[in-house]
Amino acid sequence: MTTDALIIRENNNIGEADRFVTALTRELGVIRASARGAQNPKSRNSSATQLLSYSRLTLRRGRNKYIVEDARPISVFFALRSDIVKLALAQYFCELAGVIAPQDEPAEDFLRLMLNALHFLAEGSRDPRQIKGVLELRMLGLAGFMPDLTMCRDCGAFESEVMWLSPTEGSLVCGRCSHRPTNGYALMPNVLAAMRHVTYSEFEKCFSFTMSDEGITAFSNYTEAFLLAQLGRGFKTLDFYHTLKS
Repeated sequence: MTTDALIIRENNNIGEADRFVTALTRELGVIRASARGAQNPKSRNSSATQLLSYSRLTLRRGRNKYIVEDARPISVFFALRSDIVKLALAQYFCELAGVIAPQDEPAEDFLRLMLNALHFLAEGSRDPRQIKGVLELRMLGLAGFMPDLTMCRDCGAFESEVMWLSPTEGSLVCGRCSHRPTNGYALMPNVLAAMRHVTYSEFEKCFSFTMSDEGITAFSNYTEAFLLAQLGRGFKTLDFYHTLKS
């Protein structure tokens, strides 16, 4: 079969010529495949099976993995390779997709989200922290971890002077109902509005909003905290990204 795919991981240590890749595909979700001869720069499969390449793959099902019979690049996001911070962030996006995107079932929405995030990151049209927060929150929603940001879980208030987010429960509590839930975060009104926009807007609009520098920082921090609490694990690529920012 032939499918569009984003290469989210590559491993060149499986032989002198072959390349083992993990790809996020439109029809099959996350798959693992062997691209024969792809380590040879002269191979037509070489550039199309490198990390962050968006390609058209022709696949054959093997015993334990797929075999890439042919690979043709669509977009390779070269601009990301010239900026170490953006590259580290893109690698985090790939690791996250590899963990929570579905396997052996369609994943068009995941692929679309990844491609939009990488496009905005490469062209520099959005703040990287904003792109990170949108991808984290929207991808969690696709995977079934969408927070309930509509109202206070206890009294139904849409807004109050203080709104607390519980990262483990994924719900809001207003200041009138609780001084502070366990491990809760006090959301500034603009941050809560941004998180609601990302969670509930149409896909075409989820990256389209503006915030102050302080607001973007808080937005990115809270989406990350929510993601880590929901998944109960960390990411090495995220840790590396933070070392570059410090």
